[in-house]
Amino acid sequence: MSPRLLIAGFVLLLLVAPHLVSEFHVTLLNYIGLYSIVAVGLVLLTGVGGLMSFGQAAFVGLGGYATAYLTTATSLPAWLAMFGGSPWMGLLAGIILTATVALLLGLLTLRLSGHYLPLGTIAWSISLYFLFGNLEFLGGHTGIAGIPALDLFGLPLKDSRKFYYLIWVVVLLAVWLTINLLDSREGRAIRALKGGAIMAEAMGVDTARSKLVIFLIAALFGCISGWLYAHLQRFVNPTPFSLNMSIEYLFMAVLGGAAHVWGAVLGAGVITVLKQWLQDWLPKLLGASGNFEMIVFGLLMIFVLQRARDGLWPILARWVPWQGAQRRVAEAAALPRKSLPEAGTVLLEARNVVKRFGGLVANNNMNLSVRAGEIMALIGPNGAGKSTMFNCVSGVDRATDGEVLFCGRAVTRLDSREIARLGMSRTFQHVRLLPTMSVLENAAIGAHMRGSKGVIQALLHLERTEERQLLVEAARQVERVGLGGSMFEAAGSLALGQQRTLEIARALCADPCLLLLDEPAAGLRYMEKQALAELLRKLRGEGMGILLVEHDMDFVMGLADRVVVMEFGEKIAEGLPEEVQRNPAVIEAYLGGVE
Repeated sequence: MSPRLLIAGFVLLLLVAPHLVSEFHVTLLNYIGLYSIVAVGLVLLTGVGGLMSFGQAAFVGLGGYATAYLTTATSLPAWLAMFGGSPWMGLLAGIILTATVALLLGLLTLRLSGHYLPLGTIAWSISLYFLFGNLEFLGGHTGIAGIPALDLFGLPLKDSRKFYYLIWVVVLLAVWLTINLLDSREGRAIRALKGGAIMAEAMGVDTARSKLVIFLIAALFGCISGWLYAHLQRFVNPTPFSLNMSIEYLFMAVLGGAAHVWGAVLGAGVITVLKQWLQDWLPKLLGASGNFEMIVFGLLMIFVLQRARDGLWPILARWVPWQGAQRRVAEAAALPRKSLPEAGTVLLEARNVVKRFGGLVANNNMNLSVRAGEIMALIGPNGAGKSTMFNCVSGVDRATDGEVLFCGRAVTRLDSREIARLGMSRTFQHVRLLPTMSVLENAAIGAHMRGSKGVIQALLHLERTEERQLLVEAARQVERVGLGGSMFEAAGSLALGQQRTLEIARALCADPCLLLLDEPAAGLRYMEKQALAELLRKLRGEGMGILLVEHDMDFVMGLADRVVVMEFGEKIAEGLPEEVQRNPAVIEAYLGGVE
């Protein structure tokens, strides 16, 4: 069955629901819709982006209070007068206010990591809650009453049945925009935030910007929900915008399926209905009134985290005959490619590079160079500092001392994202893929910086031409490395050797002039190594420079043009492969002595 047909059936059910159920149930559906809008933002922020927030109710409050104040105040300051009286101008003002506050909070909060981030969101959530309750012009803890009804194209939305359609149009719009965003170049960057930030930066993704983008979008969804709530209730006070409500929003996202957009709607529905049912029945069962439903929610969350960590949506999806993944990539014009430097041109030069980690010197006065049209191998025993040198050269780690030049430009103080944009691409010693994404999409992350369409175009699905070009390039590189048969499989299902090969395809998607490969042959079978060697020779023949770290000496010595040997963070030999093999210092480093 087509997903579109299922969605059409859901929309049809939404259309007829108000005519089939009581006023009470229409009100319940309205609240499910309001909560769904906030939960969709949390799916994007927490489930996909991996950023835990306990402050979404505060953004709902900003939207609600902004329109409440502007539509009920008898006199406004001159600079606010243009926003007064009209609920729609109140929406605009709420969006501006929320975006400003979210931008400031995001710039401060998103720099935190680990448990400090959720603690930071709790801090400003509580602060805004008490701010709402202590400002006299916002009515204090009593709140603001007399908020006018919405008027849509001359139709007053004074009752819950009429308001119902507006709420659910906004829900469907939020779902559509979020799905569009995630199915795009910007969406791949967002999905890489959770567990792949270092890799994404090395592929040219501005992860700090991506975090701020999803933080703003989630905040604006909350603002719009608050605006709708204020005009539905015609009254606001601080209670619905407390930390407790923020926790409930998280319950909804996690229970429904934190990484699934439609799971937000499912979670909002389940929690809202369950909460109402518990409020009705628990006092009768226990013979006392109180917030006993919160105890049940806590136990429910523990159960979900134990038994269904991905939420309810994936469980339901197993019973729904969704169509499989698309098995071909639409045709598109090829992406423009940079011309490679002339063979022999020095691409990379490291001069006296030193990298210290506290008292440990991982690299000590390391010097090396790589030219266009050559394969240079960096070898040495385990712990020699080869991968650290890779990280210093590519900007993943910053060198403590020394200088790194790339294409004649000093890049020692540049971030990996900026170096990648100059034409350097790399793989990693420990494979860094997004296991739940397809092979094709993992490769397409490498082409991120070759696209230019931004978030607005992605939300509105106006970047389809460029997206097809990026996927065609990714498919070409996946085929090139011999993984065409696995293109639509999850990257995590591949064998380790294939995952390393996929990393090469991803690096090639960036259209580099210098390729850094960290143990690319590890885990490959003999024939796969031969195919990799043939690919690298072809890239060398095209004029690409390749810096290679590898432990398979047969593979290295039959492929490299030059070899640099490291031991204990220092260079002990450099030369042609046959010269290095005869070098006494190299023999001693590998075999422990010379006869």
